[in-house]
Amino acid sequence: MTESIDKEYEKIVPILGKGGAAMPVSDKLIALLKMNISVDNLDFLLAFKRKAGQTMEELKESIAKYCKKSYTEEEILKQVDDLCQNAVMIDQPNRKGVVVYRLLPMARQFEYSFMKKLEKTEENIKKAKLFIGLMGDFRDMLTQDYDRIPTILKNMPALDHAVPITKNRETGEEIKIIVDKELEAPEQKILSIDDIKQVIDQFDDIAVGYCYCRQQEEFLGHSCKQIEPSESCFTLGKSARHTTKYGFTRLVSKEEAWELLKKTEEAGLVHKAYHLHANTENVVDAICNCCNCCCPVSKPHVIMPAVTMVDFVAEIDEDSCIGCGTCVEKCHNQVLELNDDNIAELVGEECVGCGVCAHFCPENVIALRKIPQKRVNIIPPRKT
Repeated sequence: MTESIDKEYEKIVPILGKGGAAMPVSDKLIALLKMNISVDNLDFLLAFKRKAGQTMEELKESIAKYCKKSYTEEEILKQVDDLCQNAVMIDQPNRKGVVVYRLLPMARQFEYSFMKKLEKTEENIKKAKLFIGLMGDFRDMLTQDYDRIPTILKNMPALDHAVPITKNRETGEEIKIIVDKELEAPEQKILSIDDIKQVIDQFDDIAVGYCYCRQQEEFLGHSCKQIEPSESCFTLGKSARHTTKYGFTRLVSKEEAWELLKKTEEAGLVHKAYHLHANTENVVDAICNCCNCCCPVSKPHVIMPAVTMVDFVAEIDEDSCIGCGTCVEKCHNQVLELNDDNIAELVGEECVGCGVCAHFCPENVIALRKIPQKRVNIIPPRKT
């Protein structure tokens, strides 16, 4: 009987993959799906076989074509509600005001579920272990031919977009931004994001939830070294309305959002913007604030290869550096070191221009240089 049910779950994996971030079938994935999706939802999900997002009328036609059962509109809405409660779907109106029922990226159902403050139950611990294990398996698959990873990442959408901190903590002064003259003429195709407050100010609907990475790690017995699990992950606009509707987050004012963001800056976290449909030409719909001991795409804790979009790089005034090592300690991706002359310098290619080093520099001698936007690869170390 169990094998038969597992086969039914296997059938919906490629369908769920149409929502984005498709994953290969595995025992861990099936176990996770069984925790999130009821057997009673499986037939209904067949309606998304050809299209990930549908209006009610389109959904009724798809049900007639692909599902074994028939559903009244009331039954459809009940199915949708069940699946939205577990972050399998989103039900929000489009620009014309018509509600579209759309599958979310597969990882979203595991991420959103950990944006709520959760009890450390056996079920939640099991879910955290399965999800981290699943990401590890995915990493192993991608890194089988380690030398091909950069080539693979060329075709992979950027996961996030680093947004710099712009004020020095010690002096209260603005961090120096260096802009080369040649950058003034060409217009960049992809939006440059220079200030996290500018992002927040664009939205009327802002929601905050717990960092799912830190909460998952806490359940696995790994406490964050920079900040306790707390409200620090934001969804914006349509995503904010959806995540609050189903209890993953709570709505906050711009003022409260900004206060929470300042708290993350004091903890040395990095602002990372996420764009709709993982397309950096689209609007930002989420902001994470990432540590380097729990974030699965920070260099010290990277679980699987990923790409970050970058607009800045740190630049140190060597004549003014006092060699205190604060920037080395705070660097998110561990790409700063003190050289033989006790001067801080960049020693890696993974600087994402986050401004954390400049924020904490007691002498305010670290600037951010504006660069042509580029992709920075974050890759797990080669297995020995």
